[in-house]
Amino acid sequence: MSIIISLVGIVVVLLLAYLVSNNKKQIKFKPIIIMLVLQVVLTFIFLNTGIGLFIIEGISALFTKLLEYAASGINFVFGGIANPKEMPFFLNVLLPIVFISALIGIAQHIRLLPIIIKYLGLVLSKINGLGKLESYNAVASAIFGQSEVFISVKKQLGHLPDHRLYTLCTSAMSTVSASILGAYMTMIDPKYVIVALVLNLLGGFIIVNIINPYDVVDSEDFIEVQEGEKQTFFEMLGEYIMDGFKVAIIVGAMLIGFVALIAAINDLFSIIFGISFQTMLGYVFAPFAFIIGVPAAEIVQAGTIMATKLVSNEFVAMLDLSKMTELSDRTTGIISVFLVSFANFSSIGIITGAVKGLHEQKGNVVARFGLKLLYGATLVSFLSAAIVGLLI
Repeated sequence: MSIIISLVGIVVVLLLAYLVSNNKKQIKFKPIIIMLVLQVVLTFIFLNTGIGLFIIEGISALFTKLLEYAASGINFVFGGIANPKEMPFFLNVLLPIVFISALIGIAQHIRLLPIIIKYLGLVLSKINGLGKLESYNAVASAIFGQSEVFISVKKQLGHLPDHRLYTLCTSAMSTVSASILGAYMTMIDPKYVIVALVLNLLGGFIIVNIINPYDVVDSEDFIEVQEGEKQTFFEMLGEYIMDGFKVAIIVGAMLIGFVALIAAINDLFSIIFGISFQTMLGYVFAPFAFIIGVPAAEIVQAGTIMATKLVSNEFVAMLDLSKMTELSDRTTGIISVFLVSFANFSSIGIITGAVKGLHEQKGNVVARFGLKLLYGATLVSFLSAAIVGLLI
């Protein structure tokens, strides 16, 4: 029965994308079907085979070791401050971002990352029915993050038509940056972080192929990557370390604000309506939780977490999920995958600001399709969650 519900959920997600399609007649069904099959096959391999388990355990062990390295630096600076009775979230979850950011900078400096991004993008462009730039951008977004990725394609922003810009922005919002993967893995099961990363990459192509179908002519199908200023190794290292620290501080500040605001709103709703704001949202999202495979007895709790992620961010929702230890493994897996993306209201402002800072006119274009952008990215999260619901 759960398999049938998840299949229905996948169909519903695709129909919701179809309803807002810019050009229903131009939808390319062949790449959509190929990528759906790839999603199912890859999810099955990761979650249900020895090879998949070996890969996930290997990646998880790598990030565990990286977090241990990061902890040695954190303990040197902050040792003795942490309250032994509580997990110091800022120290254990956010500050390791600084070390991961430094590693990304090194890989970028020695030209390893550009090669991986370029050739992986070229392979994907043969599958997804989109252009090389769209494929590059999706892979680069999963490395650099939803705002930083636009710097690398700055030279082409002013020449991009609106429909291609929408695809780039949807990819950026549907993925997550590599620098915070370790943080996620301390909050939810690492295997679901890895699976979500792969599914969201393909899911983004599927949804934009339905919502925003188009053809790219050969003369426009090229990638012109913006090269940064030539830096010495230690100049680069200092910049990436500071960038990582800024991300940690920004995420920490947003968590303080959102958690406090949600607590205040919850109390206000409880006083006025006798039900908390998050619980009310849980009832609104409960039908969506059901169609992606969450057991009926847990759909309100799952819906609450999904809604929390949409109105605040994935960190707040992951914190809430970690407290709900009574949820079944199935529900925890489905919701974990749903949470691994930047699809929330605040991301509209982040992406709009990033593009506007590079090209004001294009930034205004992004602002105009902001809600449709969030709609598409959220459907990607639902699709990934439904695929996992099919196979766990």
